Amino acid sequence: MNDKLVKIVNNLKKKNKKISTMESCTGGGLANSITSIVGASSVIEFSAVTYCNKYKIKMGVSKDVIDKYTVYSMETAREMARSISDFSNSNYGVGITGKLGKKDPFNLSGNDNKVYICIYDKDNDIYHDLSIEVDSSNREKDKLEVLEYTVDYLYKIC
Repeated sequence: MNDKLVKIVNNLKKKNKKISTMESCTGGGLANSITSIVGASSVIEFSAVTYCNKYKIKMGVSKDVIDKYTVYSMETAREMARSISDFSNSNYGVGITGKLGKKDPFNLSGNDNKVYICIYDKDNDIYHDLSIEVDSSNREKDKLEVLEYTVDYLYKIC
C-alpha cells in the first residue's frame, strides 16, 4: 500500500492537485496513511473524522440525504466526498462511511458489515462509487482492508 501512496502523492504534486477526506468508520486512517508520505503536505488540504451525524451535517452533508438513505449509504458517502472537496476547495474529496461489524444504536438500519466509499473528482464532476463487505471479526483488519481498497482505487484515478 505504501508504494501506491507514494505514487498517489507524487502524481497529485505533478498535476498540482489537492485531496481532502471526510472519514467515519476508518477514523482518519486514509488521511493518516497519506500524511505518512514525504511531501504529502503539498497535496492534502484538510481531513475530518465525522463519527456522528451531527458533524457530517455541520460539514455540509445534507440531513435530508441521511434521513432518506441513512448514514450508511452510498448517497451519504457521495455527500461526504463532495462536501469535503467543496469545503477545502480540493480537486478530490474522499468520503467513507459504514459499519465495521457493530450495531449502531443511533442508526439501526444498514448492513453491519458494509462500507461505502466515494471519491469525488471535482474538476470533472465525477463520483467514483465503491463499496466493500468486511468480515467483522477483527475491526483493525477491517479498517486496513477498507483503506487498502480505497488506496487501490485512488491509485487508478489520481
